[in-house]
Amino acid sequence: MTDTGSLRRRAGKALGWSFLSTLASRLGTLAIGITLARVLGPTEFGTFAVALVALLAMLSINELGVSLAIVRWPDDPRSIVPTVATLSAGFSVFLCGVFVLAAPAFAEAMGNPEATGPVRLLAVSVVTNGLVSTSAALMQRHFMQGRKMIADQVDSWLGAIVSLVLALLGWGAMSLAAGRVCGSLAGGALIVYFSPEKLRFGFDRSVARRLIRFGVPLAGSSLLVFGVGYADQIVVGHVLGPTALGFYVLAVNLSGWPVAVFSQPVRAVAPAAFARLQHDRPRLSRAYIAVAGLLVGVTLPVCLLLSGAAPPIIRFVYGDQWAPAAVALAGLAALAGLRIFFELVYDYLVVLERSRAVLAVQAIWLVVLIPAMWIGVQVDGLRGAAVALVAVAAVVILPVYLWQLARAGIHLRTLALRLWPAVLAGLATGAFAYFATRLIGPDIAVIAAAGTFTLLVVGLYGYRSRGVLREMRNTEPQAPAMAPAAAEEHTP
Repeated sequence: MTDTGSLRRRAGKALGWSFLSTLASRLGTLAIGITLARVLGPTEFGTFAVALVALLAMLSINELGVSLAIVRWPDDPRSIVPTVATLSAGFSVFLCGVFVLAAPAFAEAMGNPEATGPVRLLAVSVVTNGLVSTSAALMQRHFMQGRKMIADQVDSWLGAIVSLVLALLGWGAMSLAAGRVCGSLAGGALIVYFSPEKLRFGFDRSVARRLIRFGVPLAGSSLLVFGVGYADQIVVGHVLGPTALGFYVLAVNLSGWPVAVFSQPVRAVAPAAFARLQHDRPRLSRAYIAVAGLLVGVTLPVCLLLSGAAPPIIRFVYGDQWAPAAVALAGLAALAGLRIFFELVYDYLVVLERSRAVLAVQAIWLVVLIPAMWIGVQVDGLRGAAVALVAVAAVVILPVYLWQLARAGIHLRTLALRLWPAVLAGLATGAFAYFATRLIGPDIAVIAAAGTFTLLVVGLYGYRSRGVLREMRNTEPQAPAMAPAAAEEHTP
């Protein structure tokens, strides 16, 4: 039987460590990132962006999604670890070889043949990811975010420092690729070292079949998620060229800050915590609604702050040469608020084994997004790209995800009552930032005023929602009434 008190303490502690790790990683390397942007300029950033798109495409289907089975396996996962490790490593090596061979064609299709070298170098990270995915999943299952933080910090800092040194030596886009590889190798080695189980390889055919049945739909869904997340960069790079892609990628990276700082730490803990409640649907639903309300309330105001004050933020942080990125940031930051909610829905549906539903949503998104992006970029460049993304997400995908939540047992009226104060808080900060940009002169004054107002709004929302944490602590799982034989037959 699950020790509910211990679970709450471990999940809460893991969330704290995950948040601290992400915040330290992002803030700690901010100065280096700004320096790199100023040293390399938009064109070199665009070249690296092409290579990064290739890497993320590989990672989206890497290890076939089987490592997630370790996180939500209902029994002791040690019986499946060797098979998971073998499948993950084997497919990663295969995928790396494919992309090394395909790198010239991919770079040419993206309109930037100079990206061939960085694409091939980044392919090394795919093998690293496959080798450490089993250890990382075990650490996630056991809420070992404190040690995961150490590995993440080594990855981020080493990668950033190597990139900066090589950029100053004139390596251009290759400096960013080399830093990424060095960081992933060092961080991956620490993950394997810190894992509660030694990395073991083996193969059990029956286990492999169960893992593949579980993982392949998720891998397909992840590939579609990649398509949804990066179709815009592919279209922008192909139509507008590497310099415009550099501007666009900077806006994407900046708009992703709220997602990385707030959403990713929650996603590092939420699937394992939700999985403990999957046999008690009422408590699971309450836990999801509570987490969604708190997460959206904290992040949406920050997202709309970036949207409303995009021009002064870009100019002040990165310099006037990056000013064209502001038109994209205004829309992309608003999209980030929707993404944070969508990602939590994704995790909830995966825990409930609704992989096909997740796959269907991503397929609809991609089919609608590609023509909308193409039209938007052709009509209005970077601004058109951002408008197309927000329109598709709000008009098409949000209703579809809400429908899937309703089918999964979430009461939409209860969810709406929990979310509407968060939406009002976000709209207030966005409006304040927008008018501050037009009424206040110096960029630093605009940022200071809008930032202070956002902190006040988020603080007030957090105080108003203080009862949510108590509600979450009272959301205790109950052990399912399962016979031993039935438990043994339960698949991921």
